[in-house]
Amino acid sequence: MFDLPKLPYAYNALEPHYDEETVKIHHDKHHQGYVDGLNKAESKLQEARESGDYALIKHWERELAFNGAGHVLHTLFWENMAPGGSQLTGDLPERINRDFGNVETFKKQFSAAAAAVEGSGWCVLAWVKDLQKLEILQVEKHQNLTILGAVPLLILDVWEHAYYLKYQNRRTDFISAWWNIVNWNVVNRRYNEAVK
Repeated sequence: MFDLPKLPYAYNALEPHYDEETVKIHHDKHHQGYVDGLNKAESKLQEARESGDYALIKHWERELAFNGAGHVLHTLFWENMAPGGSQLTGDLPERINRDFGNVETFKKQFSAAAAAVEGSGWCVLAWVKDLQKLEILQVEKHQNLTILGAVPLLILDVWEHAYYLKYQNRRTDFISAWWNIVNWNVVNRRYNEAVK
């Protein structure tokens, strides 16, 4: 069974860009809900294997994908933020320049993609080994519009629960503020591990 991971910082540590109340509700309620849903799906699939009754396999496989992806993406999302953010250094800027032209163009495309996610979802910078390049992906819900084998490096949650208390319907304001708390050290570490 899976547990809700602790935040790597205090609830108010990302202020003023990400407010304490939203972080607390987002982590303790929303992320916990995906952990609970994942555990339930795992339990129901175990029951199906034991009984041999797969009548609800389609439902529980969907629940597994939705809640499992929600748990993984939230875990990565919390990790790729830090109080005050950090500088983009290491090997990643060179790769960003190769795949997007320059860092500023990358940030513009990522921000535009995040703002344009339909309904609820995520924006992800991922390393796609089979393509040997970085790609920006819009992930609807938690699991749609992804590339199998893509390794998430930088994750932005653009579900309304991620920002609504402070930013209301101003998703682009949230995205703009979020760049101030990106933990590039974690993103660069993920990139180095992915390209090995």
